[in-house]
Amino acid sequence: MSGDTDIELLVDGLSFPTSLTFDQEGMIYIAESGLPFGGAVPGGRVWRIDPDGKRILMAEHLRPPVNGLVFHDGGLYVSEGGHPGRISRFELDGQQTVLLDNLPGPGNYHTNTVAFGPDGKLYFSQGSMTNTGIVGLDAYEMGWLRRLPHAHDIPGYDIVLTGVNLETLNPFGNEPGARVFTGAFSPFGTTTEEGQRIPGQVPCTGAIMRCNPDGSELELVAWGIRNAFAIGFLPDGRLLAIDQGADDRGTRPVGNVPDLLFEVRQDAWYGWPDFIGGEPITHPKFLPTRGPAPTFLLGNHRELPEPEKPLLHFPPHIAAVKFDVAPATVRNYSGHIYIALFGDEAPMCLPAGGPRVGRSVGRIDPHDWSLHPVAIDSLNRPIDVRFGPADGELYVLDFGYFEMREGGGLDAEARSGKLWRVPALSQRIKGTNIRC
Repeated sequence: MSGDTDIELLVDGLSFPTSLTFDQEGMIYIAESGLPFGGAVPGGRVWRIDPDGKRILMAEHLRPPVNGLVFHDGGLYVSEGGHPGRISRFELDGQQTVLLDNLPGPGNYHTNTVAFGPDGKLYFSQGSMTNTGIVGLDAYEMGWLRRLPHAHDIPGYDIVLTGVNLETLNPFGNEPGARVFTGAFSPFGTTTEEGQRIPGQVPCTGAIMRCNPDGSELELVAWGIRNAFAIGFLPDGRLLAIDQGADDRGTRPVGNVPDLLFEVRQDAWYGWPDFIGGEPITHPKFLPTRGPAPTFLLGNHRELPEPEKPLLHFPPHIAAVKFDVAPATVRNYSGHIYIALFGDEAPMCLPAGGPRVGRSVGRIDPHDWSLHPVAIDSLNRPIDVRFGPADGELYVLDFGYFEMREGGGLDAEARSGKLWRVPALSQRIKGTNIRC
């Protein structure tokens, strides 16, 4: 631990948890993803953590991965990314009401956590099915492409394709070495033509959507945000989203892409799959190491809103995930944004051999949108941070041990996830500034 006082371990033995929330009494609830890594029991679960540390199972057999858990208006809102995605409300007696079902999925990314806005609406993000718009063999390696029918991305706005079709091996063919072409926003092995128009739909992928708390009147807020794993409202009512950047993998790889912090605006376009933080994906800075330079997939940029620019560029592959706003009890940093940094997934998402990044907690100053490190050690893969409503302390949820292997596969340890509490937070801030 950096500093004089160690962080406090509250809960251990969790299997790949993703989400942490508190009820109005300050009771802790934790969601496990349900991903069967390292021999973990498949199927998402929600636990209540009693003050004595005892765990009470609130829900199980949820569609993995469970990506979100939020307490609101006396109940728990659970986001399941599985087959297909859905959002449910659970009463504290365990009764489930499905609010939205048959959301896109599974894919590279999923139905993500919810946030309730000043307008009383339920907001949520839906990740993209693919890395950059075309289904590639990275989807086969991740497992979801083996299912039939195959998922693919769905636009939120009307788009016109450039007719780019990219070639891969065909894992479904009977002939060794058989190859296949796939176009954008299409099933694997389906080609597209220049000028082909695809109408926008709701629900869609790569989007922020909202509905009434009962799931009615689903509508699009904004499109073109690749994977907003976390969204949240500031005290002044602005909606923020963390967009996880594209990777150097798949049929349309992209290099050196940062995660981005955006303010979400109604009817805006955040650039995916052709722009990154307002810059074209064809810029030399995004040249990949695992394939040719990407070209545009969309031919109607002029019909779309100008691509939004971010508030903050995170370092590439840092995997910025969930965040919370510091309350007034955090001396000197009230109103600052604390964020979990999950870290890279080398060698799957970038070449091996470089230094590890992330695996830590950061603090964002909203006055100049600068990123600063927070002095917390002992973390494997932090994935959620929340301030306790009763004590005002920072709680950090750790996904557990999870590392990619060279040549494929992963090393993961079930029951390695933990919940930590960070006392005396304001005394632990390093002076170093990370400007991105």
